[in-house]
Amino acid sequence: MVGILRLMPPRVLIVDNAVHRFLFKPAWHWRAHLKGVETVAVNLPSGAAVPPLDRFTHVILTGSEASILDPKPWFETEAELIRHAVDRGIPILGSCFGHEMLVHALSGPEYLRRADRPEVGWAEVEIVGFDPLFDGLPDPWSTFVFHFGEVIDPPAPWRVLGRTPLCETHVLRYGDRSVWGIQAHPEISSRKARIFLRFTLLLGLRPARQILRALRNVPPRNDVADTIVRRFLEV
Repeated sequence: MVGILRLMPPRVLIVDNAVHRFLFKPAWHWRAHLKGVETVAVNLPSGAAVPPLDRFTHVILTGSEASILDPKPWFETEAELIRHAVDRGIPILGSCFGHEMLVHALSGPEYLRRADRPEVGWAEVEIVGFDPLFDGLPDPWSTFVFHFGEVIDPPAPWRVLGRTPLCETHVLRYGDRSVWGIQAHPEISSRKARIFLRFTLLLGLRPARQILRALRNVPPRNDVADTIVRRFLEV
């Protein structure tokens, strides 16, 4: 199956985990880094059916407003998708909720918890393990973060590749499989993140104090997502 995938031009399945799709548009953010690549987005929270995986060379799992600690019926649909993709050797990249869902699907919910100190705004990711997907990126690299859950003590074969001051499991890889999870949202630019945070405040959503602090410290644009996505598609 892996050999067949390598003969196909890249075709990416974006598993869109947005619940309130008027506010959060993760497929749109990822497509900004997938120009020229054919993509299909499927929104699992709305009950959309999963297309046949043999039509795709890569899978991206997006973030979500849902909490991995508050199970929904569609969680198992996504977990099954992940397990089938791993069995087929299809490369997977998960971001935020997608990162947590990878661990939920492949190792179990006992390796997830509510973060002691949620990350809201921007964080510096320190590389602690070599991996071609992140080789050559600034160390640390700045990225947008907005999460309240986290992975804790992931079992083998998970390997920790990156951490932040508030999250020790920020970047993971499933052994030597082409399966990576990033707790952050590298796909969301500083400009788009600023708009998202302001809209979140207008809706009266929390945590307002942390959001206001983040808006006072918006970093300049960075292009790590372009590099990560390009290398992911080369797998």
